[in-house]
Amino acid sequence: MATTTTTSAPEAAAEPPTRTGEPAISLEGVTKSFRSGSETVTAVAGVDLTIGAGEFFSLLGPSGCGKTTTMRMIAGFEEPTSGTVRLDGRDVTGIPANHRDVNMVFQSYALFPHMSVADNVAFGLRRRGVAKAEIRTRVAEMLDLVELGHRAKHRPSQLSGGQQQRVALARALVNQPGALLLDEPLGALDLKLRQSMQVELKRIQREVGITFVYVTHDQGEALTMSDRIAVMNHGRVEQLGTPAEIYEHPATRFVADFIGTSNLLTGVVRDRSEGGPWRVEVGEGATALAAELPDGAEAGGEVHLTVRPEKVHIGTAEPEGTVSRVPGTVTETVYLGSATHYQVDIGSDQQVTVFQQNASGAGLVAERGERVWLSWPPEHSYALSD
Repeated sequence: MATTTTTSAPEAAAEPPTRTGEPAISLEGVTKSFRSGSETVTAVAGVDLTIGAGEFFSLLGPSGCGKTTTMRMIAGFEEPTSGTVRLDGRDVTGIPANHRDVNMVFQSYALFPHMSVADNVAFGLRRRGVAKAEIRTRVAEMLDLVELGHRAKHRPSQLSGGQQQRVALARALVNQPGALLLDEPLGALDLKLRQSMQVELKRIQREVGITFVYVTHDQGEALTMSDRIAVMNHGRVEQLGTPAEIYEHPATRFVADFIGTSNLLTGVVRDRSEGGPWRVEVGEGATALAAELPDGAEAGGEVHLTVRPEKVHIGTAEPEGTVSRVPGTVTETVYLGSATHYQVDIGSDQQVTVFQQNASGAGLVAERGERVWLSWPPEHSYALSD
């Protein structure tokens, strides 16, 4: 699965340390800058985060957004230029990695090829001088947890990629760290195995109850496994929330575009009926209704809205009721078995993507070149900040 770096202090006790009730991890104004020739590059810019004990927390964002640098500062492999890192309430800024109560798991495989699976898992415990009887018990428990007890005597070369990944995870968890840091550990696996391991990682995390901090650029992984997600961009946290909050209510255009597929529409505010939704003109003859708009929105002003493709209904008849009404022309259809994807030109250089489930088996709603109506409830139009 991944390289496992043990960062617990060599003299640590065999039993897991007593927790204080403080957050497992907290970052306070953490900044990291590097020198690049004559320039200073800021990789992480004033990040504040609080991660609870037993939480599955993901740092999500594109390459270069600062997520791995943030994790390396938690582990102690990088020191902040400014700010404070706390583990279980203790200020560990400046404390070496091997004296922090965390383990880190990387993407690359790093199992000892000449050792059995059981010996790989036991390696860290032996270095710490844990009693042999306890090593046997804890190794057996960890291998049972990752469902590899029957492979204890095998060598890594006799295992599949997913099984090697589980061995590396067991080797990290057997030391009972306060937190486990995982840097894109599933990146080397094929799609089907990666999806299976997402479910397995979440199961294992629930069973051991240890805080997991997971770095990924894959929004599907983050949505599948996380209790909360911090979406990062240019060294900053753009949004922090549960998977549902981030998907359903993106705070910025970047988050809306990065998390899943979203339609980003620009329109002009027209008016608002008493107690009703706002009316926004997003194209010629096209009106989107929005339950809420940003503070200060007024008639004649420009506003940006997002609506998810699966929230949009497509049909050939003009919709009725209190819904957005947007006419357009189908420019592309893609049949994907369980759903059909439509691309609809609504004018004003704007396109809307629609995901229509094929539950009824009724076939295409419209062919390329046909005129259609798009509609969705006001609560599914979400106003964005720039």
